[in-house]
Amino acid sequence: MDRRGYQQYKQQSVESMTPGELLLLLYDELVKRATMASIALDRGEFDAFEAAVDRCTDIVNYLDETLDRQYPISQDLSRMYEYFTYQLGRIKIGRNKKELEQLRPLLVDMRDAFHIAEKNSSAQQRKGG
Repeated sequence: MDRRGYQQYKQQSVESMTPGELLLLLYDELVKRATMASIALDRGEFDAFEAAVDRCTDIVNYLDETLDRQYPISQDLSRMYEYFTYQLGRIKIGRNKKELEQLRPLLVDMRDAFHIAEKNSSAQQRKGG
């Protein structure tokens, strides 16, 4: 398999995504990494667990850094991201499965909320409104 062709395809796919689609991709990765952290913790694979939690933290920090602060909801989202970062730190330090399992549904809820918003936005744009 030609890896360069695949890499070019991936790059073009990302470059052609709308901001909403990119946001959903980040949330999908966040949920996936949280799930990977849970599985790694169950298996006692602490390096993989920590790497997955670190990646979650990186994604949350990126989401916070890229907020458009001109909108009032950005302040609420920033506080939510701050909470996620705090919890991820606690989860990592304590290797705390219970806290991780309480955080994961919140991440899924956020992803689902942005998914609905993206669908509504896309539908509105198709209508011309």
